[in-house]
Amino acid sequence: MSVRVLFVCSGNICRSPLGAQVLRARLGDAAASFDVESAGTIADDGAAMDGAAAEQSARLGGDPSAHASRYLTSDIVASADLVLTAERSHRAAAVQLAPRASKRAFTIKQFARVLQGLEAGDLDDVTTPQQLVERVARLRGTVPPPADPADDDVDDPYRRSTATHERVADEIDRALTVIAGALRAVA
Repeated sequence: MSVRVLFVCSGNICRSPLGAQVLRARLGDAAASFDVESAGTIADDGAAMDGAAAEQSARLGGDPSAHASRYLTSDIVASADLVLTAERSHRAAAVQLAPRASKRAFTIKQFARVLQGLEAGDLDDVTTPQQLVERVARLRGTVPPPADPADDDVDDPYRRSTATHERVADEIDRALTVIAGALRAVA
């Protein structure tokens, strides 16, 4: 049974497809154990990935060629084992659609921050990705939040400079390198 990881942003043409594609790349051989997908809170179904975001995905080892945007629904959220969102507002939107997902929903940067803040033995008995998500959810309150809550958000690079797209892609990649390492360890 594959583990479903869902990335969520606004239009599903920049941050969420980039996150999904880069996570697949970072999972390496373990990628076959995961069903990594994305959706957007205001997406039009079937749009191609934004060109600048697609360039960043390719730069980081992702494959943007098959992406088609889709609108986020309650069924999509409810079926995910882990929901990773670009911003806190996207997390709120996902949880509003499927309230039971609140324990499985994080911003991308929050999930990585909590993973990095855990104590050495906190994950010793975790043997599945679902257990990992449950443990991070349970321990998220033990890791100090950022001084500015907005630090857990990823800026929207849409229609902005190449430098902004690169900065955002690198932020997502740094967080996903941590997340992929933790998921690979228990896949």
